Amino acid sequence: MIYIVRLRNFLFLLLLFGGVFSLALLQGADFTVPTNATQQELLTPYLTKYGGSLSVTADSALLMDARTGTVLWAKNEHKQRPPASTTKILTAVVALECGDLSQTITIDRSATGVGGSQIWLEPGEKRTLLELIQGLMLKSGNDAAVAIAQHIGGSVEDFSTLLNKRARELGALNTVFSNPNGLPEKTKPHYSTAYDLALMARRGLQIPIFRTIVQTKYDQIPWGNHDWERRLTNTNKLLWYFSGADGVKTGTTTAAGNCLVASATREGFQLISVVLHADNRWGDAAKILEYGFKNFQPMLIGPEGTALKKVPVHNGVKNQVELVPAKEVAVVVPVAQWDRIQTRLTVPEYLTAPFWSGEIVGKVEVLLDERVLASEVLLTAEPIGRQTWWSRFRKGV
Repeated sequence: MIYIVRLRNFLFLLLLFGGVFSLALLQGADFTVPTNATQQELLTPYLTKYGGSLSVTADSALLMDARTGTVLWAKNEHKQRPPASTTKILTAVVALECGDLSQTITIDRSATGVGGSQIWLEPGEKRTLLELIQGLMLKSGNDAAVAIAQHIGGSVEDFSTLLNKRARELGALNTVFSNPNGLPEKTKPHYSTAYDLALMARRGLQIPIFRTIVQTKYDQIPWGNHDWERRLTNTNKLLWYFSGADGVKTGTTTAAGNCLVASATREGFQLISVVLHADNRWGDAAKILEYGFKNFQPMLIGPEGTALKKVPVHNGVKNQVELVPAKEVAVVVPVAQWDRIQTRLTVPEYLTAPFWSGEIVGKVEVLLDERVLASEVLLTAEPIGRQTWWSRFRKGV
């Protein structure tokens, strides 16, 4: 019994000492937690301090690199606001990820006459999912959004659950959608942020058919039994006058004001701008995009599968092995800081055979002023077996 008491006292003292020691360490450490940041922001490079000043009429706004997700400029980017029809960006993404574009959908009466902008679907009309997405993204059809929701989710409510789940997966942690079109909700929450909408647009632009649809100025789809077609004119006026404009979606309600998620590409460099509740959404978006093209440039450090380092191999049938990044390593660089970008490789002095292809053995980091802009693991490019007596004999060693 006496040994149990002594052991209990020892464990208590050990726990007490450990707690005091840990507290001392914390008091001596730089243990600061960023404020006004979302979980996703902590993982997203922010380069907002490297550009010049920028003034816009929008209450919330943001500029993001489409390739890397790097935030280049922001204003109240995490402020929750009504997003109006920019909601339809995520509706299209979920529809494209979950649906069959060629499948024919019979339009239910409840999907017609929903108010606001419509493509005037008729009860019993049959349209493909692709045609509905075209009507959704070009003419901003609220009725098309409901028809898509009913087809993909079974109901508007269940589809909204899918939207919110997908939003969280994308890192859009300040978004709650209660419908697929952004029409005002009296009793249900429906909001997003400039940052979250940029994440949704970025995912959409990774889907080829999404990119094609949102950069289309004019299109047409059949109109039931009528002898004429539905003419679809894209509501995004930026496509007509801003150089390189190639998306994405407008939104307008009394509560949301004038909103626009816009993208543009020049020489392979694609940017996404978001403006919410803007007095001049076209001018704001153009100004933000132009600012991005002027002040930043993309830099590809290592394409996927391209060797960044060779390391010696001990006891292997080969003397060295190439190390390749698991995914491409790309960053956006402020033009004025181009020469301050550093690449840091963390790799072993050598590897000992045998090992497989694709084994994680190091990492590559891209830094600006000691801040990590991108990081990726390095993998062995090929398997290398252990050297045996027979293999040495065949080599003549």
